[in-house]
Amino acid sequence: MTLWTFSALKAGKATTRWPKADGATGQEGVLGMPRYRPEACAEGCRACADACPSAAIHFESDDNGPRLALDYGACVVCQRCVEACPQGAMEPSTDWAFGVRERADLVWAQDRTPPARPAETRGLRRSLYVRHVDAGSCNGCESEIQALNNPFYNLHRLGIFFTASPRFADLLLVTGPVTEAMLEPLKATYEAMAEPRWVVATGTCAVSGAITGGGYTGGAGLENVLPVDVWLPGCPPNPAAIIEALLMFLDRMPQRVTGGRYDK
Repeated sequence: MTLWTFSALKAGKATTRWPKADGATGQEGVLGMPRYRPEACAEGCRACADACPSAAIHFESDDNGPRLALDYGACVVCQRCVEACPQGAMEPSTDWAFGVRERADLVWAQDRTPPARPAETRGLRRSLYVRHVDAGSCNGCESEIQALNNPFYNLHRLGIFFTASPRFADLLLVTGPVTEAMLEPLKATYEAMAEPRWVVATGTCAVSGAITGGGYTGGAGLENVLPVDVWLPGCPPNPAAIIEALLMFLDRMPQRVTGGRYDK
């Protein structure tokens, strides 16, 4: 018996039991999206909006005058709003599983409606094949995606596999803001997939373009580019958040976020 085989047998299983049973997510203590507490806001204060680099926090006008608006689909989780807010209306949290089926659920709303009905995925309950396309990412999301196949997360145990060919893929996992150079290759990949086919916008860039959105070569995410079935913001979303989003798509886990608010 070789030394590395003996060492592996001695160490035992490295794979977490989560999410099938109680076990570590690998994200204990990691900061997630900041929580908004509107009751703590001071009238006229713009500290958080002025500090936000991606305009996720901004002011909109209605019949009652300017009001603060929060779009988690543009949040890059930098925590600058938490640091800038003098009243604590923006507070730190560990809310990292922010996958939703409808883009509107990433926008903070006073009233919440039940999550959208999931796409019919009954035929995919045993296995799901995913094609990943980097549409201009900084490579942060790719680092988290690579971790999905390490011994701790071991994505294959959940029946989810990456494939090199779009012709074998059920789901298109897109990262990056969809730059001009990647727009046509992305569309070609989607068209090469057999129907039915689904799309996940992975990372804040893919959801909204984030900080780079609107540049002369940068896109503003997948909206109006491809039909999106799951929106997963984060800069980048961690491996556990990606797993939760994929299992939510398969209707094997519930959606945690509605109206921009997180349910444990």
